[in-house]
Amino acid sequence: MADAQLYEDTFTISTVNDAKYDRVSRISALSADSSTSLTLDINTELYPLSAHDPIQVLLASTLSLDGSQDVTLADMWDYVCYGKVYRFEEGKGDDIKVYISFGGLLMFIEGPYRKLTGLRVDWVYLLLKR
Repeated sequence: MADAQLYEDTFTISTVNDAKYDRVSRISALSADSSTSLTLDINTELYPLSAHDPIQVLLASTLSLDGSQDVTLADMWDYVCYGKVYRFEEGKGDDIKVYISFGGLLMFIEGPYRKLTGLRVDWVYLLLKR
């Protein structure tokens, strides 16, 4: 299971911007160690969030825990999306920027290369929980 988990961290939401689309908000968040920033478009009708809410974020290559069809990672998380890592950019110093699209809902992560090294241009699952 550890190989399937590409990235995991806890974030605190700093802003929620719902001005542009119905039922979709763009959240900005900072990791607990303040080394990684996250911007994410999320369906707030399905998963409402507010500023200062803590959220756990997991990016995984599969939902399967052991190859069986019984229990999956999705059963343990509140919000799940499937999307594509489509771009990387160099950031300041050792930071990198990662861009992911979940059917048009976008995610942008900027943080240290060592924390985001498991990500590559490929399909991924996004899992969130409080």
